[in-house]
Amino acid sequence: MQSRESARTVGDSARHVAYQELLEQDDAPPGSSWSVFGPGDQLGMLNNLSPEATASAARLVRTGEVFCLDYPLNTFVPSVAGTRQPTEHHIFSNNPNHRDDWLDSFYLQSTTQIDGLRHIRHPRYGFYGGVPDGAVTEGSPDLGIQLASERGIVGRGILLDIMRYRAAVGRPYDVTTNEPITADDLDGALAWENLESRPGDIVLLRFGWVEEYLTWSPDERAARRAKPGLVQSAQTLEWLWDHRVSLVAADNTGVEAVPVHDHGWVDPDEEIPPKGRTQNGMLHRPAIALLGLMLGELWRLDALAQACASDSVYEFLLTAKPLNLVGGVGSPANAMAIR
Repeated sequence: MQSRESARTVGDSARHVAYQELLEQDDAPPGSSWSVFGPGDQLGMLNNLSPEATASAARLVRTGEVFCLDYPLNTFVPSVAGTRQPTEHHIFSNNPNHRDDWLDSFYLQSTTQIDGLRHIRHPRYGFYGGVPDGAVTEGSPDLGIQLASERGIVGRGILLDIMRYRAAVGRPYDVTTNEPITADDLDGALAWENLESRPGDIVLLRFGWVEEYLTWSPDERAARRAKPGLVQSAQTLEWLWDHRVSLVAADNTGVEAVPVHDHGWVDPDEEIPPKGRTQNGMLHRPAIALLGLMLGELWRLDALAQACASDSVYEFLLTAKPLNLVGGVGSPANAMAIR
C-alpha cells in the first residue's frame, strides 16, 4: 500500500486513501483518518474542501436566490436532546436612544447547528486525532469550533432530497419512524437527481422530519422518540469517506436514525446517562471521533428543496460560519445556500 505520507494532501493529485484501507491501517485506530491529513490535524474531513473546490462552487450561482438554512432560536422546544433550556433574550438601554441585548441559556446546539470535533469522543480511542481528554475544556483551543470558523465553510452544496426521491421510486419515506437510509439510498438519490459528487461537497440530506415536527403539539413533540436518518453501519461511513465530503447536514436531530440500528456498535454494558439520550451505538462516534466529520443538525431545507425540485438543479454555493468561540463544542450554523 502506498505510504500515507504521500496521500495527505487533499485537493491535488495525491491518491485518495480508501475507507477499506483505513480499516486495515496499523499507524492509527482502524477506520480513522488521524494519519491522513498530516500531523496534528484538527479539521478532519473539512480538509476535503480545497480552495479549488470553493472557487468552482462560486461559479454555481445562476439566479442569485438566497436561502436561509437556519431555523429561529427556540424553534425546538421542548429540547429534542432533553438537556437544553430555551434561550432567553433580554434588551436593555442606558438612555432613551440606545438599545443593547444579551442571551441567557444560549445552548449553541439547540437549533440549526454544527457539531464540532470535540462534541463526541470514541469510547475506546478518545477524541479525534488522539487529543487528550484534559485538553477539551472551556477556553482551550484543541478541536474547538473556532478552527472551522477561522477556516470558513464555503463550497459546493448538494441536496439529496430523500423524501422526494423515495416517493418518486415508489418507496415513500415515513418520517415518524427510525427507518434507516442506507448507502444504496444515497447513491439512488444522486442518480435520480442526475448529480455526480465531487471532493469537498457539503452534503445536505432532506428527510422531511422538521416539516412534520413543526405540525405536532408540544405533547407530541415530547412523546415521539423515533426519528429518521442514516443507518449506523460501516457502509455509511465508507460512503461518506470515499465520496470525500467535507460536511454532512440534515433536517433531523442527529443526521442518523434514532433509536439506533445495531450493527455491532452497541455496547450492552455501557451505562445509560441520567439525563439526555445515550450515544451508545451511534454513527456520531466513528464519524466525528475517527473520521473527523463535522455534522449539521436541524437544518432548514424545505424552501431550498422546493426550488431545487422546480428546475431539477440540486447543486449550489453554500456558506456556513460557526461562531469564533475558542473551545466551542458546536455552533449555530449561520448557513446560506445561493443558487
